Amino acid sequence: MEGQNQQPAIQPMPRIGEKAPDFTAPTTHGDLTFSEYGKDKWVVMFSHPADFTPVCTTELSAFAQEKAFFDKHDTKLIGLSIDSIHSHLAWVNNVRQNTGVYMDFPIIADLDMSVSKKYGMIHPGEATTAAVRAVFFIDPSQTIRLILYYPLNIGRNMEEIKRILLALKTADANGVAMPVNWKEGDKAIVPPPKTLDAMNERIEGAYDEKVDFYLVKKSI
Repeated sequence: MEGQNQQPAIQPMPRIGEKAPDFTAPTTHGDLTFSEYGKDKWVVMFSHPADFTPVCTTELSAFAQEKAFFDKHDTKLIGLSIDSIHSHLAWVNNVRQNTGVYMDFPIIADLDMSVSKKYGMIHPGEATTAAVRAVFFIDPSQTIRLILYYPLNIGRNMEEIKRILLALKTADANGVAMPVNWKEGDKAIVPPPKTLDAMNERIEGAYDEKVDFYLVKKSI
């Protein structure tokens, strides 16, 4: 029969510069609609393979321990795994009892994998029933600005996640780009000129640091 052997269409993975897919899902804070949760805020959304696993426990604990940092930078956190609400609640309580760290940001219970699939968190080469360690940086207009993927067995670097958030926000606020290894307080790159007049002005101008007209840095 025609179409009998057709495979279901694979949903394309979201890309940088695209609108973050919207969803409504159960979380440890109750049912949550993402477009409302992230309205007018930066959001860092991250997935983990499973509750009650050692690497995931260290990672989500680290996010919780950095709550003051994310609050200071007007950024909301939201986690996800393909576990039930009951599992999430038991894990959050277990971690709090054993370590004193309270993971009080919402964690999505994505039992049907609908959110994971929308965000490309299921990588069959790694696992078909667990989300890889993905991180999405989403700006206040709900545009995806940066995506990180890690395999199941490698934990994320919290300092890099914080650096990325600061870099994105600083670049937006100042109309600049960030050089390799940029960190808060470092000089930023002035966008290169786009006309001959702008090039000549750049050549003659004084800047904090100038390699050539196309590579100029300034303090922020």
